[in-house]
Amino acid sequence: MDLPARDGDGYLQDMNNWSPEVARAMAAADGFDLTDDKWEQILKAREYYDAHSSVPPIRKFAKYIEVDQKDLFKMWMTGPMKPITKYGGLPKPTGCV
Repeated sequence: MDLPARDGDGYLQDMNNWSPEVARAMAAADGFDLTDDKWEQILKAREYYDAHSSVPPIRKFAKYIEVDQKDLFKMWMTGPMKPITKYGGLPKPTGCV
């Protein structure tokens, strides 16, 4: 699959190019494993974005999906909102991620 244009950080340049297939291809190209749990969180972040037109800060997102923030950091091995938004085709998060 040819990936849509991405910026220097790997985010889609056009959010409208997102699809589950594109997300999985982006993760594969980055050598990133999207487990079922991670995929569920990506879809929840998209749901949140659709409802609020913004990317939630990690505290708010952890509460939204009812998962302890520390567990999110352990699962993603990094600031969770960055890969969640990247593979979710959402804008880059601002502030603490």
